[in-house]
Amino acid sequence: MRKISLYIAMSLDGYIADNKGGVNWLKGQDENDNTNKSYSEFIEKIDTIIMGWNTYHQFVTELSPDFWPYENQITYVMTHREEASSEKIRFINEDLNEFVIKLKKEKGKNIWICGGANVVQQLMDEDLIDVYNVTIIPTILGSGVRLFKKGKNEIKLSLVKAKTYNGMIDAVYTRR
Repeated sequence: MRKISLYIAMSLDGYIADNKGGVNWLKGQDENDNTNKSYSEFIEKIDTIIMGWNTYHQFVTELSPDFWPYENQITYVMTHREEASSEKIRFINEDLNEFVIKLKKEKGKNIWICGGANVVQQLMDEDLIDVYNVTIIPTILGSGVRLFKKGKNEIKLSLVKAKTYNGMIDAVYTRR
């Protein structure tokens, strides 16, 4: 069965975006070295991406306005907006948890939960995330969009891998 994997970066104090929604701070201690050592290994095992509207909008307007970086995967954007879907980007207005359960039963590679915080929170509340890949950035923001909000349940995890590079920590946890 496919695994649901969160792969996301957060500040040392737990934020995924600053108080204006920006992510310019997503760098290690050497700001000229943007190498993410774990990304290429992770993305090879993914054929499906799920993200919220705000994350999608940030990609197409700010992070990658000239091209869609996930041409090798199908991206589902969870939104209440009516948008025209394409072959690779599909806009979905369904119950997120039911949709993820349905996708998980289909054949394919693993599913990446790309963000944002509301999508992550809904899936955590129903304990639907199998793997937590979190990169901790050596920055303290003090405020912004918090990755983990007050959840419904305690979720116990086991650390399966940890790496450090450029002042960042990649930690991979699975549910116990």
